[in-house]
Amino acid sequence: MMHLMRSLILLGPLLLFSREIHSQGCCSGGSGSPIAGGASQGVLQERQAEIAMNYQYFRTNKFMVEDRDTAAFFDHFLGNYSYYRMAYGLTKNLTMSVETGYYFNKTQIGLNRTDTISSSGIGDLILFPRYDLLNRSTETTRTEITVGLGLKIPLGKYNDSTVVYVNPVTEKKYYTNSPPTVQPTNGSNDFVFYGFLFRGYPSRNFRLFANLLYIRKGWNPLGQKFGDYATAGLFAGKTFFNRLGVTLQLKGEWLGRMKHDKNIDMLALYNIDVNSTGGNKVSFVPQLSFSYKNFTFYALSDIPVYQRVNRVQVAAQFLATAGVSYRFIPFKSPMEKITE
Repeated sequence: MMHLMRSLILLGPLLLFSREIHSQGCCSGGSGSPIAGGASQGVLQERQAEIAMNYQYFRTNKFMVEDRDTAAFFDHFLGNYSYYRMAYGLTKNLTMSVETGYYFNKTQIGLNRTDTISSSGIGDLILFPRYDLLNRSTETTRTEITVGLGLKIPLGKYNDSTVVYVNPVTEKKYYTNSPPTVQPTNGSNDFVFYGFLFRGYPSRNFRLFANLLYIRKGWNPLGQKFGDYATAGLFAGKTFFNRLGVTLQLKGEWLGRMKHDKNIDMLALYNIDVNSTGGNKVSFVPQLSFSYKNFTFYALSDIPVYQRVNRVQVAAQFLATAGVSYRFIPFKSPMEKITE
Protein backbone atom coordinates (compact mmCIF):
# COMPACT_ATOMS: atom_id res chain seq x y z
CA MET A 1 0.00 0.00 0.00
CA MET A 2 2.75 2.43 0.95
CA HIS A 3 4.66 1.34 -2.13
CA LEU A 4 1.68 2.31 -4.25
CA MET A 5 1.23 5.66 -2.52
CA ARG A 6 4.84 6.71 -2.89
CA SER A 7 4.97 5.69 -6.54
CA LEU A 8 1.64 7.26 -7.37
CA ILE A 9 2.79 10.77 -8.26
CA LEU A 10 6.04 10.41 -10.11
CA LEU A 11 5.25 13.32 -12.34
CA GLY A 12 3.35 16.43 -11.82
CA PRO A 13 8.62 19.12 -12.35
CA LEU A 14 7.70 18.07 -14.86
CA LEU A 15 5.85 18.88 -15.11
CA LEU A 16 8.41 20.36 -12.82
CA PHE A 17 9.85 22.15 -15.74
CA SER A 18 7.45 21.42 -18.52
CA ARG A 19 5.21 24.03 -16.90
CA GLU A 20 8.03 26.44 -17.56
CA ILE A 21 8.08 25.36 -21.18
CA HIS A 22 4.65 26.83 -21.70
CA SER A 23 4.74 29.77 -19.33
CA GLN A 24 7.98 31.40 -20.43
CA GLY A 25 6.20 32.68 -23.47
CA CYS A 26 6.31 32.99 -27.23
CA CYS A 27 8.88 35.73 -27.33
CA SER A 28 10.82 34.46 -24.35
CA GLY A 29 10.96 30.80 -23.67
CA GLY A 30 12.57 28.85 -20.97
CA SER A 31 12.34 25.21 -20.14
CA GLY A 32 14.83 23.20 -18.27
CA SER A 33 13.89 19.58 -18.11
CA PRO A 34 11.38 18.12 -15.69
CA ILE A 35 12.33 16.72 -12.35
CA ALA A 36 10.09 13.75 -12.21
CA GLY A 37 7.57 16.12 -13.42
CA GLY A 38 7.13 17.77 -10.05
CA ALA A 39 7.31 14.54 -8.20
CA SER A 40 5.49 14.25 -4.90
CA GLN A 41 7.48 11.70 -2.99
CA GLY A 42 8.96 10.92 0.38
CA VAL A 43 11.95 8.62 0.89
CA LEU A 44 12.66 4.98 0.04
CA GLN A 45 13.22 2.26 2.59
CA GLU A 46 16.80 1.64 3.68
CA ARG A 47 18.72 -0.24 0.91
CA GLN A 48 15.70 0.01 -1.40
CA ALA A 49 16.39 1.06 -5.00
CA GLU A 50 14.10 2.56 -7.61
CA ILE A 51 14.31 2.80 -11.38
CA ALA A 52 11.66 5.00 -12.98
CA MET A 53 10.93 6.41 -16.38
CA ASN A 54 8.09 8.22 -18.06
CA TYR A 55 7.07 9.76 -21.35
CA GLN A 56 5.53 13.21 -21.62
CA TYR A 57 3.76 14.86 -24.54
CA PHE A 58 2.78 18.53 -24.60
CA ARG A 59 1.21 20.71 -27.25
CA THR A 60 -0.29 24.19 -27.40
CA ASN A 61 -1.58 26.76 -29.87
CA LYS A 62 -3.03 28.97 -27.17
CA PHE A 63 -1.83 32.57 -26.81
CA MET A 64 -2.80 34.97 -24.06
CA VAL A 65 -2.44 38.62 -23.15
CA GLU A 66 -2.54 38.62 -19.34
CA ASP A 67 -5.57 36.36 -18.64
CA ARG A 68 -7.32 36.74 -22.01
CA ASP A 69 -6.94 34.82 -25.26
CA THR A 70 -5.30 36.64 -28.13
CA ALA A 71 -4.12 36.10 -31.72
CA ALA A 72 -1.41 33.51 -32.33
CA PHE A 73 2.20 34.41 -33.12
CA PHE A 74 2.92 30.96 -34.52
CA ASP A 75 0.85 27.92 -35.45
CA HIS A 76 1.66 25.63 -32.52
CA PHE A 77 4.34 24.37 -30.19
CA LEU A 78 4.85 20.73 -29.17
CA GLY A 79 7.32 18.43 -27.49
CA ASN A 80 8.09 14.80 -26.72
CA TYR A 81 10.14 14.17 -23.60
CA SER A 82 11.37 11.10 -21.70
CA TYR A 83 12.46 11.26 -18.06
CA TYR A 84 14.62 8.80 -16.09
CA ARG A 85 15.35 8.46 -12.38
CA MET A 86 17.51 6.15 -10.29
CA ALA A 87 17.21 6.40 -6.52
CA TYR A 88 18.57 4.53 -3.51
CA GLY A 89 17.68 4.55 0.19
CA LEU A 90 21.01 5.21 1.91
CA THR A 91 19.34 5.05 5.34
CA LYS A 92 15.74 4.81 6.52
CA ASN A 93 15.63 8.62 6.50
CA LEU A 94 17.88 9.58 3.57
CA THR A 95 17.30 8.86 -0.12
CA MET A 96 19.51 9.98 -2.99
CA SER A 97 18.27 10.18 -6.57
CA VAL A 98 19.93 10.97 -9.89
CA GLU A 99 17.59 12.19 -12.60
CA THR A 100 17.82 13.27 -16.22
CA GLY A 101 15.75 13.45 -19.39
CA TYR A 102 15.87 13.53 -23.16
CA TYR A 103 13.83 15.60 -25.61
CA PHE A 104 12.98 13.67 -28.74
CA ASN A 105 11.90 17.02 -30.07
CA LYS A 106 10.79 20.51 -29.04
CA THR A 107 9.23 22.09 -32.09
CA GLN A 108 7.75 25.46 -32.98
CA ILE A 109 5.65 25.60 -36.17
CA GLY A 110 5.28 29.03 -37.79
CA LEU A 111 2.00 30.60 -38.88
CA ASN A 112 0.57 28.84 -41.94
CA ARG A 113 3.50 26.41 -41.52
CA THR A 114 5.87 28.95 -43.04
CA ASP A 115 8.78 27.61 -40.99
CA THR A 116 9.69 24.95 -38.46
CA ILE A 117 12.17 25.49 -35.62
CA SER A 118 13.10 22.37 -33.72
CA SER A 119 15.72 20.95 -31.39
CA SER A 120 16.34 17.72 -29.52
CA GLY A 121 18.79 16.16 -27.10
CA ILE A 122 19.57 15.52 -23.46
CA GLY A 123 18.33 18.00 -20.87
CA ASP A 124 19.69 18.38 -17.35
CA LEU A 125 21.31 16.21 -14.70
CA ILE A 126 19.56 16.51 -11.34
CA LEU A 127 21.17 15.43 -8.07
CA PHE A 128 18.36 15.27 -5.53
CA PRO A 129 18.79 14.04 -1.92
CA ARG A 130 15.68 13.87 0.29
CA TYR A 131 15.52 13.49 4.07
CA ASP A 132 12.66 12.40 6.34
CA LEU A 133 12.20 14.84 9.22
CA LEU A 134 9.27 12.88 10.60
CA ASN A 135 7.91 9.40 9.96
CA ARG A 136 5.32 8.31 12.52
CA SER A 137 2.69 5.59 12.46
CA THR A 138 -0.21 4.79 14.77
CA GLU A 139 -2.95 2.18 14.56
CA THR A 140 -5.04 4.44 12.31
CA THR A 141 -2.73 7.01 10.71
CA ARG A 142 0.68 7.52 9.17
CA THR A 143 2.44 10.90 9.00
CA GLU A 144 5.54 11.80 7.03
CA ILE A 145 7.42 15.07 6.48
CA THR A 146 10.26 15.12 3.94
CA VAL A 147 12.57 17.89 2.74
CA GLY A 148 14.95 17.94 -0.22
CA LEU A 149 17.72 20.11 -1.64
CA GLY A 150 18.78 19.43 -5.21
CA LEU A 151 21.12 20.74 -7.88
CA LYS A 152 20.22 20.92 -11.57
CA ILE A 153 23.23 20.80 -13.91
CA PRO A 154 22.74 21.52 -17.64
CA LEU A 155 24.02 18.78 -19.94
CA GLY A 156 22.25 19.64 -23.18
CA LYS A 157 22.18 22.52 -25.62
CA TYR A 158 21.04 25.98 -24.59
CA ASN A 159 22.35 27.82 -27.69
CA ASP A 160 21.18 25.62 -30.56
CA SER A 161 20.81 27.54 -33.81
CA THR A 162 18.54 27.54 -36.86
CA VAL A 163 19.34 28.24 -40.52
CA VAL A 164 17.70 31.53 -41.51
CA TYR A 165 19.22 32.07 -44.96
CA VAL A 166 21.11 30.13 -47.62
CA ASN A 167 23.08 32.11 -50.22
CA PRO A 168 21.81 30.85 -53.59
CA VAL A 169 25.21 31.40 -55.22
CA THR A 170 27.71 30.22 -52.60
CA GLU A 171 25.23 27.97 -50.74
CA LYS A 172 26.65 29.36 -47.52
CA LYS A 173 24.25 28.97 -44.60
CA TYR A 174 23.54 31.72 -42.08
CA TYR A 175 22.34 30.85 -38.59
CA THR A 176 20.59 32.54 -35.68
CA ASN A 177 19.95 31.31 -32.15
CA SER A 178 16.77 29.28 -31.83
CA PRO A 179 14.08 30.53 -29.40
CA PRO A 180 14.65 29.42 -25.79
CA THR A 181 11.32 27.56 -25.97
CA VAL A 182 12.88 24.88 -28.17
CA GLN A 183 16.23 24.55 -26.38
CA PRO A 184 16.65 21.27 -24.40
CA THR A 185 18.00 23.19 -21.37
CA ASN A 186 18.29 26.78 -20.16
CA GLY A 187 22.06 26.42 -19.64
CA SER A 188 22.19 27.45 -15.97
CA ASN A 189 22.97 25.67 -12.71
CA ASP A 190 19.81 25.82 -10.58
CA PHE A 191 19.03 24.95 -6.96
CA VAL A 192 15.91 22.94 -6.09
CA PHE A 193 14.19 23.25 -2.69
CA TYR A 194 11.53 20.69 -1.88
CA GLY A 195 9.04 19.85 0.87
CA PHE A 196 6.58 16.95 1.16
CA LEU A 197 3.86 16.36 3.79
CA PHE A 198 1.88 13.11 3.90
CA ARG A 199 -1.05 11.97 6.04
CA GLY A 200 -2.39 8.47 5.41
CA TYR A 201 -5.31 6.46 6.76
CA PRO A 202 -4.35 2.85 5.93
CA SER A 203 -7.57 1.23 7.12
CA ARG A 204 -9.53 3.39 4.69
CA ASN A 205 -7.01 3.17 1.85
CA PHE A 206 -7.12 6.97 1.80
CA ARG A 207 -4.38 9.60 1.90
CA LEU A 208 -3.88 13.34 1.82
CA PHE A 209 -0.58 14.95 0.95
CA ALA A 210 1.04 18.15 -0.28
CA ASN A 211 4.28 19.25 -1.86
CA LEU A 212 6.16 22.52 -2.21
CA LEU A 213 8.87 23.12 -4.78
CA TYR A 214 11.04 26.17 -5.44
CA ILE A 215 13.72 26.42 -8.15
CA ARG A 216 16.30 29.17 -7.80
CA LYS A 217 17.61 29.83 -11.30
CA GLY A 218 21.21 30.74 -12.07
CA TRP A 219 22.79 32.69 -14.93
CA ASN A 220 23.73 30.94 -18.16
CA PRO A 221 26.76 31.77 -20.38
CA LEU A 222 24.55 33.89 -22.67
CA GLY A 223 23.92 36.40 -19.88
CA GLN A 224 20.38 35.17 -19.31
CA LYS A 225 18.65 34.30 -16.04
CA PHE A 226 15.31 32.59 -16.47
CA GLY A 227 12.65 33.33 -13.90
CA ASP A 228 12.59 31.47 -10.58
CA TYR A 229 9.85 28.87 -10.34
CA ALA A 230 7.57 27.86 -7.45
CA THR A 231 4.72 25.38 -7.19
CA ALA A 232 2.45 24.00 -4.49
CA GLY A 233 0.26 20.93 -4.86
CA LEU A 234 -2.58 19.48 -2.76
CA PHE A 235 -3.42 15.80 -3.30
CA ALA A 236 -6.17 13.40 -2.27
CA GLY A 237 -5.86 9.74 -3.18
CA LYS A 238 -7.58 6.42 -2.61
CA THR A 239 -6.69 2.82 -3.48
CA PHE A 240 -9.27 0.39 -4.83
CA PHE A 241 -8.91 -3.41 -4.98
CA ASN A 242 -5.42 -3.07 -3.41
CA ARG A 243 -3.95 -2.24 -6.83
CA LEU A 244 -5.75 0.66 -8.49
CA GLY A 245 -4.90 4.14 -7.25
CA VAL A 246 -6.90 7.29 -8.01
CA THR A 247 -5.45 10.67 -7.08
CA LEU A 248 -6.73 14.19 -7.65
CA GLN A 249 -4.36 17.14 -7.46
CA LEU A 250 -4.88 20.90 -7.36
CA LYS A 251 -1.67 22.63 -8.37
CA GLY A 252 -0.66 26.28 -8.29
CA GLU A 253 2.42 27.59 -10.11
CA TRP A 254 4.37 30.85 -10.29
CA LEU A 255 7.14 31.76 -12.71
CA GLY A 256 9.18 34.94 -12.34
CA ARG A 257 10.28 37.28 -15.12
CA MET A 258 13.46 36.63 -17.02
CA LYS A 259 16.55 38.78 -16.36
CA HIS A 260 19.52 39.57 -18.56
CA ASP A 261 22.91 41.24 -18.65
CA LYS A 262 22.37 44.99 -19.17
CA ASN A 263 24.96 44.99 -21.94
CA ILE A 264 23.00 42.44 -23.98
CA ASP A 265 20.11 43.44 -26.25
CA MET A 266 17.85 40.43 -25.76
CA LEU A 267 15.30 41.56 -28.32
CA ALA A 268 17.86 42.12 -31.07
CA LEU A 269 20.03 39.07 -30.42
CA TYR A 270 17.51 36.45 -29.28
CA ASN A 271 14.08 37.95 -30.13
CA ILE A 272 13.18 37.84 -26.44
CA ASP A 273 11.04 40.48 -24.75
CA VAL A 274 11.91 39.91 -21.08
CA ASN A 275 8.75 41.79 -20.04
CA SER A 276 6.72 39.06 -21.78
CA THR A 277 7.95 36.31 -19.46
CA GLY A 278 6.60 34.82 -16.27
CA GLY A 279 3.10 34.38 -14.92
CA ASN A 280 0.78 32.21 -12.82
CA LYS A 281 -1.20 29.05 -13.44
CA VAL A 282 -3.67 26.85 -11.55
CA SER A 283 -4.21 23.29 -12.79
CA PHE A 284 -6.33 20.26 -12.02
CA VAL A 285 -4.37 17.01 -12.38
CA PRO A 286 -6.26 13.67 -12.33
CA GLN A 287 -4.02 10.62 -12.01
CA LEU A 288 -4.39 6.85 -12.22
CA SER A 289 -1.92 4.17 -11.14
CA PHE A 290 -1.83 0.39 -11.12
CA SER A 291 0.49 -1.63 -8.90
CA TYR A 292 1.68 -5.13 -9.78
CA LYS A 293 4.35 -6.75 -7.59
CA ASN A 294 7.26 -4.28 -7.56
CA PHE A 295 5.99 -2.29 -10.55
CA THR A 296 3.75 0.75 -10.60
CA PHE A 297 2.27 2.02 -13.86
CA TYR A 298 0.71 5.47 -13.92
CA ALA A 299 -0.80 8.13 -16.16
CA LEU A 300 -1.92 11.71 -15.61
CA SER A 301 -2.98 14.83 -17.44
CA ASP A 302 -2.44 18.48 -16.50
CA ILE A 303 -5.60 20.52 -17.15
CA PRO A 304 -5.20 24.32 -16.83
CA VAL A 305 -8.01 25.94 -14.85
CA TYR A 306 -6.66 29.50 -14.72
CA GLN A 307 -3.67 31.23 -16.32
CA ARG A 308 -2.33 34.76 -16.21
CA VAL A 309 0.83 35.75 -18.07
CA ASN A 310 2.85 38.94 -18.20
CA ARG A 311 1.95 40.82 -21.38
CA VAL A 312 1.66 38.42 -24.38
CA GLN A 313 2.82 34.79 -24.26
CA VAL A 314 2.10 31.29 -25.42
CA ALA A 315 0.14 29.50 -22.68
CA ALA A 316 -0.27 25.92 -21.50
CA GLN A 317 -2.96 23.84 -23.17
CA PHE A 318 -2.41 20.05 -23.23
CA LEU A 319 0.06 17.91 -21.32
CA ALA A 320 -0.12 14.17 -20.67
CA THR A 321 2.31 11.77 -19.01
CA ALA A 322 2.58 7.99 -18.67
CA GLY A 323 5.28 6.03 -16.91
CA VAL A 324 6.46 3.12 -14.79
CA SER A 325 8.58 2.67 -11.67
CA TYR A 326 10.25 -0.44 -10.32
CA ARG A 327 11.39 -0.79 -6.69
CA PHE A 328 13.56 -3.55 -5.29
CA ILE A 329 16.21 -4.44 -2.70
CA PRO A 330 19.48 -4.98 -4.62
CA PHE A 331 21.70 -5.91 -1.66
CA LYS A 332 21.10 -8.03 1.40
CA SER A 333 22.08 -6.76 4.83
CA PRO A 334 24.83 -8.57 6.81
CA MET A 335 22.20 -9.96 9.21
CA GLU A 336 20.15 -11.39 6.34
CA LYS A 337 23.25 -13.11 4.94
CA ILE A 338 24.06 -14.65 8.36
CA THR A 339 20.55 -16.09 8.78
CA GLU A 340 20.59 -17.77 5.37
